Amino acid sequence: MTYREHTKVVQIGSVKIGGGNPIAIQSMTNTPTEDVEATVAQILRLEEAGCEIIRCTCPTPEAARAIGEIKKQIHIPLVADIHFNYRMAIAAMENGADKIRINPGNIGGRDKIEAVVSCARERNIPIRVGVNSGSLERDLVEKYGGVTAQGIVESALDKVRMVEDCGYDNIVISIKSSDVIMCIRAHEILARETAYPLHVGITEAGTLTGGNIKSAVGIGNILYQGIGDTIRVSLTGDPVEEIRSARLILRSLGLRKGGIDVVSCPTCGRTRIDLIGLANEVEKMVQSYPLNIRVAVMGCAVNGPGEAREADLGIAGGDGEGLLIKKGQIIRKIPEDQLLTALKDELDHWSERSI
Repeated sequence: MTYREHTKVVQIGSVKIGGGNPIAIQSMTNTPTEDVEATVAQILRLEEAGCEIIRCTCPTPEAARAIGEIKKQIHIPLVADIHFNYRMAIAAMENGADKIRINPGNIGGRDKIEAVVSCARERNIPIRVGVNSGSLERDLVEKYGGVTAQGIVESALDKVRMVEDCGYDNIVISIKSSDVIMCIRAHEILARETAYPLHVGITEAGTLTGGNIKSAVGIGNILYQGIGDTIRVSLTGDPVEEIRSARLILRSLGLRKGGIDVVSCPTCGRTRIDLIGLANEVEKMVQSYPLNIRVAVMGCAVNGPGEAREADLGIAGGDGEGLLIKKGQIIRKIPEDQLLTALKDELDHWSERSI
């Protein structure tokens, strides 16, 4: 039995996490939350891409009030992200937030924590206790001789106890670091010390290329060990890219099905077509198809059919012409400039059969 199968079940709006429920994909808006129209528009784009839980920053009373208006126009649970001001946590919950994300260590004294927890308890709203390596307390840095995985875990469990001491255990834990190895190690330690569901991510991972690599290595490693109940791929860019990356990570580990898996060869001296351009076009095109299949894009008509044997559909380019392939078998030859059209026709046919 994996860790995630015995974690506490927590309900966030209409989504259940923990206890073996499917790993939920999260993202965070980068619009001003007060701008309801822009925030809703971005969330709807994220929903279409596959986002299942969305987080919005809530630094002002105007942002807290906007939570209620945003909730009316979206279809997934909304988490309010709070820093320092306990009043914003209460206001966000009063305006319909499905979960709040706080660090109990930076919102004030015991009375302020109790006020937040009391409001959450009245509404049965989960609290995500979040700790980042960059904000680790000085005494823990001194105790462990620097920022360490053990220090991050100790900090997180200390914050969890603050909430538990107020008589509440509807909790999700998040421990993040931009150091991939430290983050992996911290989750390994935490999974042995608590049964609360864990939200997993590599914080400040970076741009689209670097951030995806760090997230795939870090999140993938943690998930492969059976740890993690929700994930966010933190990228400097369009949040929609975070969702696409998260889905790929889950699908690569066999933790999520659905959507077309595109495989393509890395090109070589035998390639006689614009394989890079073709593969990118295919990857964009297939996103609109609700099919659970594998599509291969190969650049060589000699080895392409064999290399595409494990794919359901495939195309392989040659010199002026290409091949349409099904299950490793050549179906017909196609002019090079019609490969994309031929593949689309086949996908349309598969989609019609699946309806």
